[in-house]
Amino acid sequence: MTTTQTTAFSRTGLVAGMSAMGVVVLVSNIAVNYPINDWLTWGALIYPVAFLVTDLMNRIFGPAFARKVVYAGFATGVALSLWFADQRIALASGSAFLTAQLLDIWVFDRLRRQSWWKAPVVSSLLSSALDTALFFSLAFYASGLPWVTWAIGDYGAKLAMAAVLLVPFRAFIAFLPQRFTPGEAAADSAQ
Repeated sequence: MTTTQTTAFSRTGLVAGMSAMGVVVLVSNIAVNYPINDWLTWGALIYPVAFLVTDLMNRIFGPAFARKVVYAGFATGVALSLWFADQRIALASGSAFLTAQLLDIWVFDRLRRQSWWKAPVVSSLLSSALDTALFFSLAFYASGLPWVTWAIGDYGAKLAMAAVLLVPFRAFIAFLPQRFTPGEAAADSAQ
C-alpha cells in the first residue's frame, strides 16, 4: 500500500470504528432495559460487539488508535444514551465501558504476538468481567430488579459471544492486504 492509501485506510478505519462503537453502546443501553428472562437482557447479546471493534482496531492500527476509538465511542455512546436511555444506565455504562475497554486494549497489546486468537480471547474475558461487575452494580443496585442474575447471565453471554466473534475477527484480519500492518509496526516501535 502507498502512504496515501494507508492514510485513507486509517481515516476510514477511525470513522468506522468510532461510528460502530457509538451505535453499539447506544443500542446496548436501550436493549438492557428489555429482559429476556431473570438471567439475561437483550443488551448482553449486543454489547460484546464493542470488544470486537476494539480488538480489530487494536490489531490493525495499534493501541493508540484503539484508544481514540474507545474515547470517541465513550463520548458518543454516553451522550446519545443520556438522550435515549435511562440516565443511571447511561452513566453506569459509560463508567464500565471506558474502564473495561481500556483494560481490553492493554491486555490485547501485551498478547498481540502470541497465537492470533489468544489476544482477543483473554482480553475479552478479563475486560468483560470488569465491565459486567461495574455496569450491573452501578446501574441496578438497590433497584429491586434481579441484577445479580442478570450480571451472571450477561457475563455468560459475553463469554459465548467472545467465542462466536472470533470467526469475524479472523475473517476480517485475513481479508486485510498483507502489507498493511500498522498495528504491528506501532507495537514494534513501542517495545
